[in-house]
Amino acid sequence: MNQIELRALAKINLGLDVLGRRENGYHEVRMIMQSIYLYDEVKIERMNTPGIEVASNLSYLPAGGDNIAYKAAKLLSDEFKIDDGVKITLKKHIPVAAGLAGGSSNAAAVLFGMNRMFRLGLSQKSLMERGVKLGADVPYCIVRGTMLAEGIGEELRPLPAMPKCAVLIAKPPVSVSTKAVYEALDSKEVTEHPDIDGIIAGLEQQDIRKIAGAMGNVLEDVTIPMHPVIAQIKQAMTDAGALGAMMSGSGPTVFGLFESRSSAREAQRIIREKALTRQVYVTNIHSVRRNQHVD
Repeated sequence: MNQIELRALAKINLGLDVLGRRENGYHEVRMIMQSIYLYDEVKIERMNTPGIEVASNLSYLPAGGDNIAYKAAKLLSDEFKIDDGVKITLKKHIPVAAGLAGGSSNAAAVLFGMNRMFRLGLSQKSLMERGVKLGADVPYCIVRGTMLAEGIGEELRPLPAMPKCAVLIAKPPVSVSTKAVYEALDSKEVTEHPDIDGIIAGLEQQDIRKIAGAMGNVLEDVTIPMHPVIAQIKQAMTDAGALGAMMSGSGPTVFGLFESRSSAREAQRIIREKALTRQVYVTNIHSVRRNQHVD
């Protein structure tokens, strides 16, 4: 195999709770992760000369050792002493630094693709163990689907599949530092926690309204005061008929769940009309077959 092309899916958090901070600086979380059909295209090509090359359609994206896809390739190349080089081409569609795990999903695709290309024989579990060295979301991005994530995000348990619905993704033109968000959270007392168990009950009952009603993200309490446009987008989605609207990850992206694609498109039109953001997409929940990474 000389080349492989993969789709690296974005994720949203249906629920995100932070339970505390570990001595090593990582945070204990309890989250429900869901993959959506918004993806980056990742092409991996085998080269006869050693080395790792990364190219993308975004000029500002790092192409060297600061790129997490590069780090994923280097991790496997070093461990398995792979003599051939690889060229990784990223066609980015997932908004960058948006709380959608675009970078982590790219890294997961590189681990998966190189494992297959070089016949390394690594199981999904083995790939996940290596992925967590790159980032807490990478193991999830390897398995995808509907998952309860605990620990620092690497302890994963499959949940019943999310019911089909339309998803509206809106990323406002602001930058959010995940580090700054968690530091701000550490400095305040968290009094209200998201109803993670309520979301799980909704998934078990396949009740989209119950899921939407229980959604919550503890990080909104610190990110929204920094960037009020997040609350404006949430309100616009709710006013337009979203069953629920919430910030994903540490932000700034907001997603809304809609019963129909037409209502999601109307909300998209309103958000653009209000000039809240240009980056607004209608997509849907992605149900993934276990052990299947290529769509």
